[in-house]
Amino acid sequence: MRELFLLDPDVTFLNHGSFGATPRAVFEDYQQWQRRLEDQPVKFLGREIGDLLANARQTLGSYVNVDRDDLVYVPNATFGVNVVARSLPLGPGDEVLATDHEYGACENIWRYLSQQRGFGYVRQPISLPITTAEAIVEQLWAGVTSRTKVIFLSHITSPTAVRLPVEAICARAREAGIMTVVDGTHAPGQLPLDLTAMGVDFYTGNAHKWLCAPKGAAFLYVRSERQDLIEPLIIGWGWGADRQATFGSDFLDYIQYPGTNDYASYLSVPAAIQFQEEHDWGAVRAQCRDLAGQFVLRMHDLTGLDSVYPSGGGNFFCQMALAPLPEGTDVAELKTRLYDDYRIEIPTIRWNDHPLIRISVQGYNTQADVDALLDALEGLL
Repeated sequence: MRELFLLDPDVTFLNHGSFGATPRAVFEDYQQWQRRLEDQPVKFLGREIGDLLANARQTLGSYVNVDRDDLVYVPNATFGVNVVARSLPLGPGDEVLATDHEYGACENIWRYLSQQRGFGYVRQPISLPITTAEAIVEQLWAGVTSRTKVIFLSHITSPTAVRLPVEAICARAREAGIMTVVDGTHAPGQLPLDLTAMGVDFYTGNAHKWLCAPKGAAFLYVRSERQDLIEPLIIGWGWGADRQATFGSDFLDYIQYPGTNDYASYLSVPAAIQFQEEHDWGAVRAQCRDLAGQFVLRMHDLTGLDSVYPSGGGNFFCQMALAPLPEGTDVAELKTRLYDDYRIEIPTIRWNDHPLIRISVQGYNTQADVDALLDALEGLL
């Protein structure tokens, strides 16, 4: 599939998880929307954009099994978390409970607001290696108190590439009267999604990563009973008694039309969904997971370090997987050497003071890419 993407053929690209990569056909659809805008901007933005966005939301809503009017397009998942965090009525005495595996930019939102409003932001440790889903739920729930108003967690964690049991956590939280906010940055495209069955209150996910839409395409889903809590992050024509942008609800008006914008990435999401349907993406995901699992096993053979996942991986990783590196590894130097000496793009990080390497395997990757990475690591380590 490499020829279907726009990636540099001289780079072994094993970092799809950071920003994604867009197929040629989807990128062409994206450019066609941009040209249509420029052909008649007033018609496009003044008379057509509402119906166009509704159609794009319909396709996405079917993909994640929610009503199209319960989700709205946003530029990225960080933006989506901002909308929710700034809208929730949290103050002194309240707590937001999260794991210690969350993405730093989204953690910063809660930390910033906690300093402004006086609520607590609690990072509950989830230990590695992972054992069972039940153990994850119990470790997280050990941080729940009478002050816990919100649970914030990733569907698939960014630094540690662990799929968390969000369905079980959302169900338990609802029974306890606790709102749930899920950062689904890495889930759309890696996992079949049914947000209705999940029972989550707020879910934001990127389409520009594993779904392979153009950059700047993401969504925010809000369960209908919670939409009255949402406030506009940007005040524009969608707010006020004389609002000029009316898309059917305060939720849509507040978020969907912040002003003049390039909506081409949003309108290209249906093309990304269609691309994956046409290329049997269920089979592609399975092949990618097999390669990721192979990497995990071969890294154990190379380093002698135990996997962070249980035997066989269980359901705890998909196309993105993690492997520990020997203690004392200079992760910045290793990342630089991998790229400069071997032209391999892959992230190496420190999490809780442990050196780690995270592989992303997408449809354009092959066995040869994984072999090249392992050969390079054998030499460098």
